[in-house]
This record gives sequence, structure tokens and C-alpha cells, in this order.
Amino acid sequence: MKQSWKPGTMIYPVPAVLVSCGATPEEYNLFTVAWTGTVCTNPPMCYISVRPERHSYEIIKRTGEFVINLTTKRLARATDWCGVRSGRDYDKFSQMGLTPTPAEIVAAPVVEESPVAIECRVKQIVPLGSHDMFLADVVNVLVDEEYIDAESGRLDLQRAEPITYCHGEYFSLGEVIGHFGWSVRKKPRKANKSKQSPARKKR
Repeated sequence: MKQSWKPGTMIYPVPAVLVSCGATPEEYNLFTVAWTGTVCTNPPMCYISVRPERHSYEIIKRTGEFVINLTTKRLARATDWCGVRSGRDYDKFSQMGLTPTPAEIVAAPVVEESPVAIECRVKQIVPLGSHDMFLADVVNVLVDEEYIDAESGRLDLQRAEPITYCHGEYFSLGEVIGHFGWSVRKKPRKANKSKQSPARKKR
């Protein structure tokens, strides 16, 4: 039996990412975002939703660029800290011992310690209410070679121990329980052993 609750944000778990922004080192900033995700494959597009009162809001609105940095178990403390402290008061990169490195396309910095950095260029700002949504084109993706399989070239993100956010708590991901399409994939048939008639007894 289910209870009826008032409308609210109940889609969990969600990714907890570090968004970096700023056109110059003097204004580089980091902040934590959970309202983020993919909205289109071709062209590749994503979004972040940000409260207008946040320090980074005006930076992204002015520059039109930001980077979504995926977070890991090792980055859990920095992810939380950057979500409860303001860039108006702290140099977050310095405080958390994180390294801002140049992106390939956008001016905003990349968090060197992140396994995947997604460079974004704002396409549209949509006022929603408590948050404004920055709808963005993905213009480049930077992947740490440490998590790329040398033989297959496949990204093994699980090895980086990514984290998620759920109802005010952070969680590391658990064991793999399936792959895309596994529920309908046909199982290979076992080879049927041909039945051989028993040898006739000699009379």
C-alpha cells in the first residue's frame, strides 16, 4: 500500500557532479549539482539546473560555458564541501586540493582529478521557478586514460568508483547486475548430443 505525498523531487538516485566555471583563473569556481542529466544523443546535449542566487549562476550566464566533472569515492568530501560553501568566500580548488587544468574547447577549467570531464556550451536558459535550467551542447569530452582499457579502448568507469546522491546522502555504486539488453538477449543453445543406439550384441 502506498501513501500519497505532496508533489516533490523524488527521482533518486541522481548523479552528484562538480561543475566548474569561469573564463579566467581569478574567477574559477566549483559547485556541486545534482539536478543534471542527458537530454539528447544527437546532437549530444545535457543540462544543469541552478538557483539564480548561487555565485556560479552569473558566471555561467555571462560566459555561456561550464564543465561537468563526474565524481568518485575519492572526491566525495570535495563534492559535499563544494555544495555547502560559496565561491564568494573560498577558492574551492585550493581549499579542496583540486587541480584546475585547461579544457580543450571551453574557457572553463577541468577538474584534473575527475575521471570524465564534459565540456558544455550554453544553448538556452530556461527559467523554471526555484532553479533556472542551463540547456547546453556537449562540445568535448575528456577522459582519464587510467580508466580506459588498453586493448578494447573501452571506458571502465566502474573502476573509478563513481558516486550518486539520494535523499541527502551520497552512495557509491554496487555490483553490476546486468548489461543493456540482457533481459531480451537469447541464450546460446546447448549443443545436442546425438543419441547413439546401443551396439548390438553378437549372438
